[in-house]
Amino acid sequence: MRREFGDDYELDDDPSRIDRAAVHAYLTRSYWAEGRPREVQDALIDNAARVVGVFKDGAQIGFSRTISDGHVQSYLADVYVLEEHRGRGLGVELVRFSVEEGPLARTKWYLHTRNAHDLYRKFGFTEPSERALERGSGNPPAP
Repeated sequence: MRREFGDDYELDDDPSRIDRAAVHAYLTRSYWAEGRPREVQDALIDNAARVVGVFKDGAQIGFSRTISDGHVQSYLADVYVLEEHRGRGLGVELVRFSVEEGPLARTKWYLHTRNAHDLYRKFGFTEPSERALERGSGNPPAP
Protein backbone atom coordinates (compact mmCIF):
# COMPACT_ATOMS: atom_id res chain seq x y z
CA MET A 1 0.00 0.00 0.00
CA ARG A 2 1.41 3.38 -0.99
CA ARG A 3 0.24 6.82 0.07
CA GLU A 4 1.52 10.18 -1.07
CA PHE A 5 1.23 13.32 0.99
CA GLY A 6 2.50 16.91 0.69
CA ASP A 7 5.88 18.16 -0.48
CA ASP A 8 6.71 15.00 -2.46
CA TYR A 9 6.75 12.76 0.62
CA GLU A 10 5.27 9.29 0.45
CA LEU A 11 4.73 6.25 2.64
CA ASP A 12 5.06 2.75 1.25
CA ASP A 13 4.91 -0.71 2.83
CA ASP A 14 6.50 -2.48 -0.15
CA PRO A 15 9.47 -4.35 1.40
CA SER A 16 11.38 -4.25 -1.89
CA ARG A 17 11.62 -0.45 -1.64
CA ILE A 18 13.33 -0.45 1.74
CA ASP A 19 16.89 0.87 1.52
CA ARG A 20 18.46 -1.58 3.95
CA ALA A 21 21.79 0.25 4.00
CA ALA A 22 20.06 3.52 4.94
CA VAL A 23 18.00 1.83 7.66
CA HIS A 24 21.08 0.16 9.12
CA ALA A 25 23.11 3.38 8.96
CA TYR A 26 20.50 5.22 11.00
CA LEU A 27 19.65 2.48 13.46
CA THR A 28 23.24 1.71 14.42
CA ARG A 29 23.51 5.26 15.79
CA SER A 30 20.14 5.13 17.60
CA TYR A 31 19.96 4.56 21.35
CA TRP A 32 17.93 1.37 20.92
CA ALA A 33 19.90 -0.41 18.18
CA GLU A 34 23.41 0.97 18.54
CA GLY A 35 25.90 -1.53 17.17
CA ARG A 36 23.26 -3.85 15.70
CA PRO A 37 24.99 -5.93 13.00
CA ARG A 38 23.79 -5.49 9.42
CA GLU A 39 22.95 -9.19 9.07
CA VAL A 40 20.73 -8.97 12.16
CA GLN A 41 18.99 -5.86 10.80
CA ASP A 42 18.42 -7.55 7.45
CA ALA A 43 16.95 -10.62 9.19
CA LEU A 44 14.63 -8.37 11.22
CA ILE A 45 13.37 -6.78 8.01
CA ASP A 46 13.00 -10.17 6.31
CA ASN A 47 10.96 -11.54 9.22
CA ALA A 48 8.83 -8.46 9.86
CA ALA A 49 5.08 -8.65 9.46
CA ARG A 50 5.23 -5.21 7.86
CA VAL A 51 7.84 -2.58 7.12
CA VAL A 52 7.04 0.99 6.13
CA GLY A 53 9.36 3.45 4.49
CA VAL A 54 9.01 7.22 4.31
CA PHE A 55 10.42 8.59 1.07
CA LYS A 56 11.23 12.05 -0.26
CA ASP A 57 11.86 12.21 -4.00
CA GLY A 58 12.54 8.45 -3.95
CA ALA A 59 15.14 8.56 -1.15
CA GLN A 60 14.31 6.82 2.12
CA ILE A 61 14.14 9.23 5.05
CA GLY A 62 12.12 7.22 7.59
CA PHE A 63 11.20 3.68 8.59
CA SER A 64 9.13 1.48 10.87
CA ARG A 65 9.05 -2.26 11.42
CA THR A 66 6.18 -4.32 12.82
CA ILE A 67 6.40 -7.71 14.49
CA SER A 68 3.07 -9.50 14.70
CA ASP A 69 1.29 -12.80 15.05
CA GLY A 70 -1.02 -11.41 12.37
CA HIS A 71 -4.18 -11.78 14.43
CA VAL A 72 -4.01 -10.47 17.99
CA GLN A 73 -0.75 -8.69 18.84
CA SER A 74 1.64 -6.35 17.04
CA TYR A 75 4.80 -4.60 18.17
CA LEU A 76 6.02 -1.38 16.58
CA ALA A 77 9.81 -1.11 16.37
CA ASP A 78 12.68 0.81 14.80
CA VAL A 79 10.65 3.94 14.09
CA TYR A 80 12.60 6.94 12.86
CA VAL A 81 12.55 9.98 10.60
CA LEU A 82 15.87 11.57 9.68
CA GLU A 83 16.61 14.68 11.72
CA GLU A 84 16.60 17.06 8.74
CA HIS A 85 13.02 16.01 7.87
CA ARG A 86 11.54 16.30 11.36
CA GLY A 87 9.04 18.98 12.33
CA ARG A 88 6.79 18.32 9.32
CA GLY A 89 4.46 15.77 10.90
CA LEU A 90 6.19 12.86 9.16
CA GLY A 91 6.56 10.86 12.37
CA VAL A 92 2.84 11.23 13.02
CA GLU A 93 2.01 10.07 9.48
CA LEU A 94 4.47 7.16 9.73
CA VAL A 95 2.97 5.91 12.99
CA ARG A 96 -0.59 6.43 11.74
CA PHE A 97 0.13 4.52 8.51
CA SER A 98 1.91 1.76 10.45
CA VAL A 99 -0.68 1.13 13.17
CA GLU A 100 -4.01 2.46 11.87
CA GLU A 101 -3.84 1.56 8.19
CA GLY A 102 -3.16 -1.84 6.71
CA PRO A 103 -3.73 -5.44 7.71
CA LEU A 104 -2.72 -5.16 11.38
CA ALA A 105 -4.83 -2.16 12.36
CA ARG A 106 -7.20 -4.19 14.56
CA THR A 107 -4.49 -5.91 16.61
CA LYS A 108 -3.37 -4.82 20.07
CA TRP A 109 -0.20 -2.76 19.71
CA TYR A 110 2.90 -2.55 21.89
CA LEU A 111 6.11 -0.54 21.73
CA HIS A 112 9.01 0.75 23.78
CA THR A 113 10.34 4.31 23.66
CA ARG A 114 12.60 6.47 25.76
CA ASN A 115 11.64 9.86 24.40
CA ALA A 116 8.62 9.86 22.07
CA HIS A 117 5.76 9.29 24.51
CA ASP A 118 3.78 12.31 23.30
CA LEU A 119 3.87 11.08 19.70
CA TYR A 120 2.60 7.62 20.58
CA ARG A 121 -0.08 8.88 22.96
CA LYS A 122 -1.75 10.48 19.92
CA PHE A 123 -2.51 6.93 18.79
CA GLY A 124 -3.80 5.58 22.09
CA PHE A 125 -0.56 4.17 23.48
CA THR A 126 -0.38 4.41 27.26
CA GLU A 127 1.87 3.17 30.03
CA PRO A 128 1.45 -0.56 30.65
CA SER A 129 -0.87 -1.86 33.29
CA GLU A 130 0.14 -3.69 36.42
CA ARG A 131 -0.05 -6.90 34.34
CA ALA A 132 2.81 -5.99 31.99
CA LEU A 133 6.21 -7.58 32.56
CA GLU A 134 9.41 -7.39 30.55
CA ARG A 135 12.68 -9.31 30.36
CA GLY A 136 15.98 -8.53 28.63
CA SER A 137 17.20 -5.67 26.51
CA GLY A 138 16.32 -7.03 23.08
CA ASN A 139 19.89 -6.62 21.92
CA PRO A 140 21.84 -9.71 20.87
CA PRO A 141 24.83 -10.60 23.04
CA ALA A 142 28.18 -9.17 21.97
CA PRO A 143 30.37 -11.58 19.99
